[in-house]
Amino acid sequence: MSEPPSPSLFSQPGLPAVLGGRALSAFAAQVLAVAVGWQIYALTHSTAALGFVGLAQFLPMFALILPAGHTADQHNRQKIVLLCQVLEMLATAATAYAAFTHSLTPGILYALVALFGACKAFEMPAQQTFLPSLVSPAVFPRATALSASLFQVASIAGPSLGGLLYGAGAALCYSLCAIGFGMAALATASLSIKKPAKARQPATLASVFGGIAFLRRKPAMLGAISLDLFAVLLGGATAMLPVFATDILHAGPIALGLLRAAPAVGALMVAAVLARRPLGRHAGLWMFGAVGIFGLATIFFGLSRSAWLSVIMLAILGGADVVSVMVRGALVQLGTPDEMRGRVSAVNMLFIGSSNQLGEFESGMLASLTGPVGAVVLGGIGTLLVAASWMFLFPELRKLDRLEDITPDS
Repeated sequence: MSEPPSPSLFSQPGLPAVLGGRALSAFAAQVLAVAVGWQIYALTHSTAALGFVGLAQFLPMFALILPAGHTADQHNRQKIVLLCQVLEMLATAATAYAAFTHSLTPGILYALVALFGACKAFEMPAQQTFLPSLVSPAVFPRATALSASLFQVASIAGPSLGGLLYGAGAALCYSLCAIGFGMAALATASLSIKKPAKARQPATLASVFGGIAFLRRKPAMLGAISLDLFAVLLGGATAMLPVFATDILHAGPIALGLLRAAPAVGALMVAAVLARRPLGRHAGLWMFGAVGIFGLATIFFGLSRSAWLSVIMLAILGGADVVSVMVRGALVQLGTPDEMRGRVSAVNMLFIGSSNQLGEFESGMLASLTGPVGAVVLGGIGTLLVAASWMFLFPELRKLDRLEDITPDS
């Protein structure tokens, strides 16, 4: 007998609002990053000031992410996300007013990104729990792929539009951010997510770090998160793009723009395919294969002397990353009981988010010793070695079959 047709994605109540809210919030965040970067440099003419912008956002997120996961498991997640998006809207609106009145200072911008980092620490673990609460496990992999598609669209359109609008004035960028966060808040407010009532746990060390303890009991989930962590940590080719565009490929700023956009374009194409045709069987092997392709594409990018070949390798790299993200997302969300999803999502975000910053640091330090080509190629080789090692260290992940069959008891 043939399998029954899978339910339509948009027949799932609340899914358009969840995806729309995520996409609008991501788009506004991308525009904000461009505007703050341009303006802080215009105000200070200091490259160190640009580094402090990233630090000002990262430190609050790093400090608050685990307590935020506990908060998401003990309180109304929808209200947490809504409050964060409203705060983001008000903060960017205030920044737009300061820009209009020519009273904006570097201190205001640092305070803005610090508040943004704190809001994201609470918003993202709570928001990650929305999809498994609204859609069935059979639909979840396709919903995740569609969510990834929309995020990649925001990642491409946000910086492009932010750069264009900044030419008309920074205040216009901040105003657009405020509108984006406001629309995301409206989408979140329209949701109807019922959460079973339960007794709240006090914020003890055991409960705050409960997500880490849970992962230690789930080898497949721990393997997926750590595999993705090391792949991003070692395969940090994107951190070297300005150096490759200028010194290796001898290309101009247009080529640099294409190189920066290529991973997002590749990710968008693969995510669009997966939204229509999910992985099916052997999801664990698909993940290992994708990480292997990620490593190979990193190596070929490092060895390339053609701008177009480099763009193609980065697009392949971005597409492979989506497969890994999809499998990891299904394991984390479907394999975690509802009362633990906030804390486990927080640990996942802490690992993956930290690996992005640490990956850029690792690539920069290694490049200072071996040169940019050596750093990228060695990173790709390291990714392949980690993938091969993880296949033996985490056999449960290697044997993972259908994503829709994942349950908290599996």
